[in-house]
Parts: sequence; structure tokens; C-alpha cells
Amino acid sequence: MGIFEPFRAIGYITTNVPFSVQRLGTETFVTVSVGKAFQVYNCAKLSLVLVGPQLPKKIRALASYREYTFAAYGSDIAVVKRAHQVATWSGHSAKVNQLLIFGEHVLSVDVEGNIFIWQFKGIDKNPAPIGHIKLEDEFSPSCIMHPDTYLNKVVLGSQEGALQLWNISTKKKIYEFKGWGSSITCCVSSPALDVIAVGCADGKIHVHNIRYDEEVASFSHSTRGAVNALSFSTDGQPLLASGGSSGVISIWNLEKRRLQSVIKEAHDSSIVSLQFFANEPVLMSSSADNSMKMWIFDTSDGEPRLLRFRSGHSAPPLCIKFYANGRHILSAGQDRAFRLFSVVQDQQSRELSQRHVSKRAKKLKLKKEEIKLKPVIAFDVAEIRERDWCNVVTCHMDTPRAYVWRLQNFVLGEHILTPCPENPTPVKACAISACGNFAVLGTAGGWIERFNLQSGISRGNYVDALEGESAAHNGEVIGIACDATNTIMISAGYHGDVKVWDFKCRQLKYKWEVGCSLVKIVFHRSNGLLATVADDLVIRLFDVIAQRLVRKFEGHSDRITDMCFSEDGKWLLTSSMDGTLRIWDVILARQIDAIQVDLSITALSLSPNMDILATSHVDQNGVYLWVNQAMFSGAASFASYGSGKEIVNVKMPSAASEKDGDKSDNRTIFEPLESSDTSQFLNSTHQIPDLVTLSLLPKSQWQSLINLDIIKARNKPIEPPKKPEKAPFFLPSIPSLSGEILFKPSEGTNEESNAQNTRLEESSKKTDLPVSKFLQILKSCAEKENFAPFTNHIKSLSPSILDMELRMLQIIDDDDEQEPEKRQELHFIELLLDYFIHEISCRSNFEYIQALIRLFLKIHGETVRRQSKLQEKARKLLEVQSAVWQKIDKLFQNTRCVITFLSNTQL
Repeated sequence: MGIFEPFRAIGYITTNVPFSVQRLGTETFVTVSVGKAFQVYNCAKLSLVLVGPQLPKKIRALASYREYTFAAYGSDIAVVKRAHQVATWSGHSAKVNQLLIFGEHVLSVDVEGNIFIWQFKGIDKNPAPIGHIKLEDEFSPSCIMHPDTYLNKVVLGSQEGALQLWNISTKKKIYEFKGWGSSITCCVSSPALDVIAVGCADGKIHVHNIRYDEEVASFSHSTRGAVNALSFSTDGQPLLASGGSSGVISIWNLEKRRLQSVIKEAHDSSIVSLQFFANEPVLMSSSADNSMKMWIFDTSDGEPRLLRFRSGHSAPPLCIKFYANGRHILSAGQDRAFRLFSVVQDQQSRELSQRHVSKRAKKLKLKKEEIKLKPVIAFDVAEIRERDWCNVVTCHMDTPRAYVWRLQNFVLGEHILTPCPENPTPVKACAISACGNFAVLGTAGGWIERFNLQSGISRGNYVDALEGESAAHNGEVIGIACDATNTIMISAGYHGDVKVWDFKCRQLKYKWEVGCSLVKIVFHRSNGLLATVADDLVIRLFDVIAQRLVRKFEGHSDRITDMCFSEDGKWLLTSSMDGTLRIWDVILARQIDAIQVDLSITALSLSPNMDILATSHVDQNGVYLWVNQAMFSGAASFASYGSGKEIVNVKMPSAASEKDGDKSDNRTIFEPLESSDTSQFLNSTHQIPDLVTLSLLPKSQWQSLINLDIIKARNKPIEPPKKPEKAPFFLPSIPSLSGEILFKPSEGTNEESNAQNTRLEESSKKTDLPVSKFLQILKSCAEKENFAPFTNHIKSLSPSILDMELRMLQIIDDDDEQEPEKRQELHFIELLLDYFIHEISCRSNFEYIQALIRLFLKIHGETVRRQSKLQEKARKLLEVQSAVWQKIDKLFQNTRCVITFLSNTQL
């Protein structure tokens, strides 16, 4: 069992697999692939409504029909009903590249030219294909399409450039078109009968009549890139949309047979899929740049405009950090985008605006990538000033300036911080003070300067007289940190020198040498520990105030990429290019856990609540979340989860939740203890000396025991019960005192009724108490001197049932002359007193036992007063209760005195 277990991945919108659009009722849904899982979006607001299960391999093709989704991975096809996989079709021996919904059948095509026909109407009964077609060896299928009104017929395109028409029912080839001398990449059916559009690898689009084998029109992309996607408009406008490998969407007018409009830079990568919505002027596009966009044709000039979109990083993130108490994650990637991801609701994720990038790019006739800021290499954030002014500072690659951001408005700030304008060098490190008023920047030339975030004005630089009049370090500044009280500022140079400065006076207080080149530093403001990473792969912890080395951690075998402290300062998490994530216990000075992942971690961040760890990985565009199982397991100590020096291989999180995904992991996911094992768990819990342990039950459960009479009185019916209606005149009845109708027994049942009355009289003379499960468990636990099962049983009972169980022991006749040893009720009351004494002595379930004792004395207090043997038990319970409470009350009084003294002290 490890501390962090894979949870899910966020930031993935789509991949290079074409999406599938379908309409259910009045809503339109789109199904997209996100690696080994798929996601379903509602096109009304592009809100995520469903995430499919985790599949063993990456999805290669998708198709959807009503509540069913068909996903091809490898040579298999998964059949998923909503979010649950109901079947797996395994008929292919090669990789499946295309899927087509064909009535009540699904056609699957693999790379070797095999077409299988599957019937999904009876999925659970018949997982085998009902038909198979083998294509020619010289025909490598690249696309498949069903022409409208063509019964049992499909059109297949090939990489060799040939186009064939097949009859699926007879499994025969009907016709082969001559082709156009280029590989066919896509083909779609048009609203006009017998007409299809074919896209080729040479950038040409052919509108062809397949009935007469005649070409209607042809178009050519100016970029000469391959045509990857085509779609016809069905709302009455004669439009054809095409997408190429350059990320440009072209709109062609079929009546005028010319180009109508071009959506330049629609996507940053090649277009994967295009789809006009049925009878709507809306076009949906997806790309390999991890984005999905909707375009609407509602302008007077016919130009499309962006309606709504969802996007993530198109290149791997470089820096990540939790924000807003762990609800959001700030992420900066190699795609020059600065994004905010929501951990709670995916729809709240967005990219921070860089102020009119599209307009400036259009005005300067440049690409948006050229206008955007360069990739962020470091940033810092202060939540305290979010509503006042800019609260984020970013350093960019090869840029001698730092930029500020206003997260309240999700926009780039109005100030640009430029340290040392006389000798500009790239800004390499930044830090925001704890108060949120100042930003400190460090450059590649060793310059450190402080700025006011509200005005953007420089407030002086830090100079070391030994390094020259204009530098703080002799070389690049690799890290900067500020303490919690704006007393000191810490900086680290590339050559291994760590310096501590007076924050306000900007004077050097002291410094020390690490002994080798530094790569990164992290400072914990609460405990004053500075963690440094050097080229020798050793992690060193320094006490900044004492100026001494306090910890040294070794274990990584390759370059350390990132590290962070936990909020309480007890853990230090580090990642390396060797693919490991290690957790070091700062207090115990040892490694407590280590995991190995398939892709090396490049950045990590732990939430303030320590419940979620976020990581970014090499060549991955998403942010991966890991849940802290140690917080939810109820273990006595985190050490039981640590693997020590052992490194365990763990699969990375997926877009689907782990509970729905593949659980064939080398590490066992933590499962809560079953109710049958609860006693074993409670017995193994270590009791802290001189303290009491609470029951962890809801407050309402034990408070209801005390106020049960009030609750019953409050819930008492207001109106009296209604008198029942009279019986029909033809049924013989007799009056009763309660007003209920009693029917006269028939003549033949007199003997039976007399016998029944005799049995009732005999049973009423018995003195033995009927033993319920409550009393059986109590008696069994008392004999074994182990009351843990009885505690678990009563904690599972509701307050009303527990009250009924105690009242069943109530003594009705206290003047009974029968010996107490023979009275079963007194014996069980004595066992309950023994149980109370045992629980109070063990100081466990304290508040629940107090409520239970109060209810017990309320019901049986008079009986305990009358019986001498029970009085002795009660005195012993009082002694134990007083002894335990006096110790706890003494601790309360000591704490109260200290708080009172400190609150009255004039500071």
C-alpha cells in the first residue's frame, strides 16, 4: 500500500481520433477519445456529461448509437453501454482503424483488409461476428462510408487511390472507381443523392457522382496539405467544409464552385474531424492540438464565427501549482499558454487571456503563436491579493521581462516588470512576498530586483559588495524565496552560493556555499527549512536561521526535475528523470515511499490539504492527479503506508476514474474494511496514554440518545386517531372498550379459541426473558471478556432501537420476592454496568458511552438504587469515571489558563 494512488487525468479534450456525433431527442452529443478512455460532451454548452471506462490500449476508432459506444483498441472492440463495458468483440487479428454504424450492425475494418459485421441488438447473447469480407491484397482501406439510400452498400477508399463499392449483404464488390492517382484520406455522403465528396492526400477534393461515375466538381487546398476531414451542410446552404493538415478550415460554395471563406489558424495542429450538425448552421471541428471548437454561420457575409470551444494544453506543461485552496491548478506549458484547471468541475477550466492576441495577430498578419508570450519557465502566486491587484508573476523563456496576471479576471496584467534595463538578461526566478505586495526577480546575470505589484515600480535591487556594485550573484540566479514576515529574502546562485538578505534594507546578512552547482531551491515559510537540489543529485535541507545543514537525502539516479514541501512541512516530495517519485519524511530523516511511473515527472504540486498530488509528465499534455490514500484509510500512522527503500511500479492515472478503469495494477488499491473486520481494526488502534478516544460517530447519533423523549414528543401526532367505521350489518360483531370492531367467532372455532387462550395464559406465567441479539452478543462478550463486538453492534443501531433494547430490561415489579440471582433482567443490567466500567477504563468511544450511560440511568436508575449488588457496580463506575475525567479536565483547564493569559497580554 502506498501513500499516493492514481486518481484521474485532467486537461484532456480530444486526441487524433475522429469524434462521433449523434442526436438524442432535442440534444446533440459528441463522443471523443482521450487516450484509453472516451468522453461524451453535450453540444449545447460543451459540458462533460460522461466519461467511459479505462481500456487496456489507446482507442483507434469510435462510433456511437444511442446509449451504446463502440471503441476499437488494438484488434478488439469494446461495447460500452453508457459508462459500463458490456461486451468485447475479438474477431480481428490486426489493428482496427475504422468503425461504421450500419443500421443495427457495426462494420469494423482492420489494416489487413478484413471487414467484420457485428450485430449489437443482442450483444450479451452473441459476441461473434455475423459476417466477414476479405479485401484484395493491393487494397489498403483508409476510410469507409455508407451512401444515403444505398441499401446494404458501403464505399471504401484506399491508400493506393482506388475507390470501391461493396454490397455487405452479398459480400461482393459491385464496382471499382478509377480513382485520382492519390491516396484517399476521407469520404462523406452529401445531401444530394448519388453524390459523395472524396478527400485526397495531395490536397484535392473531388465531388463525385457514384451512380454515373462522373466528377461533379473539384477543389484544391492552397497549402497542398492532405485533406483529413470533410462535411456537407444540411441546413439548406450549399456548403462543404474541409480541414487539412495545416489546421486551416476551408468553406466551399458548391453552387458557385469556389472558395467562400477560410478559417485561418482554426487549430494549432492538423484537423482530425469535421461535422455539420443536422439542419443547423453549426460546424464542429476537432484537432490533434487537444481542442474542440464549434463554428456558427450566422453573419451577413456568411463568414463563420467561433461559437464555443473546449481546449487544453497542446504541448506538455512545464510548471504547475495548486491555487484557491486546492480547487484549481495553474499550469504553464510549452504551447505558450497559461491555463487554470478546475479539480472539481471540468467546465470551469480555461486559458488566461493575453489581451487580444487574435486581433493583434490579424493586424500584424502574423500567427497567434508568434504574438503569444514565450513559454513560462517559473511563476509564483499569492492568493491574499487576488481581489486587489495582480497576484501572479511569470518568468518566460529567454525573456528579460516578467509579466503579471490578474487571476480575478483571468487576464494578463497591465504592468511589465523589467529588472536592470541597462543590462537586460533573461529573468530566471521569481517570488512574491507573503503579504502579496512585492515581487522579487532574479536574472541570468545575477541581478535581483524588487518590484511593487500594485504600481509595477521598482523598489530597489539587492547588491553584494563582494560580487561587484551591480550584482547579487556571480552567475545565474536559480531560485528566490521570501519568509512569512517579510524579514528575510533567500536567493541561490548557479555556482552553489546561498545568500540570506534583509528584505527591507536589501543588505546581505550571511551566506554559505553548498559545494556544487545548484539546480533548484524550495523554501517552507512555516518551519524555515530550505531544500536545495544540486548536480550531484543530493537533496540538502538547511535551517536558514541556524545556517546549518540539517538533512541530506540521496536516492535519485538521474536529474531531479521538481520538488515541493507538504503544507505542514513534514514531507518533501521529489521527482526525477529516472521515473521515480519519492517522499521523504523530514522529521524521521528517511524515505517513506517511492513509486516508479512509465513517463518521467517534470513538475509536481501538493494541495494545501495534502489530499491530492498533481504531476505533469514528459510528452503528456494533461495534468495527472494522485489521491492521498493515507488521509482516508484511518491508519494509526503514515509509516505503515511507506515502502521504505522499495520502489513500486504504478500505472499513471487515466481520464476515467480508477474505480471504472483497469485495476490490474502491481499495487493494490486501498479498500475500506468490511463491517466484519471492524472489530479487528478497532482492537489494533493504539490508544494514546492519558487521553480519551472518541467514537467517530455522527453527532446526531449520540445526541439523539440523550434527547429521545423530546424527539418523540415533537413527532407525536397532533390529531387523535379516527374512529373506525362500523362493520356491515350482515357481519356479527360485539362492542369493545377500545372502540375497535370485534367479530363474533363462529360456532366451530370455540375449541380453537379456548386452546389459544390457554397457551397465552401459560406463556404469561413464564418468567424467562426472551433473549434478543442485543443480549446474546452482550452475554457472549462478557464471557470472553472482549466487548469490542458488542461496541460495534450498538454503534450500528439507531437511537430508537437502542432505547427499545434497554427498556426491554426494565423491572416491572420491584416488590417481587424472587431471589436476584434468578431474575434474568438483573443479570443483564449487571453485565451492562460491567461493560460501561470496561469502556470508561479503556477511555474509548468516550462521548458515545457518556450518552449511553445517561440513557441507561434514566431507565434503570431506580432498579440500581434498590439492588445492593448493582449499587456496588455503580460505585465502581463512578470511581472510574471520576478518575478519567479529572485527568482530561486538568488538561482542559491548563489550556484554558494559557489561552486566557495570552489573550489578556498586551503585545
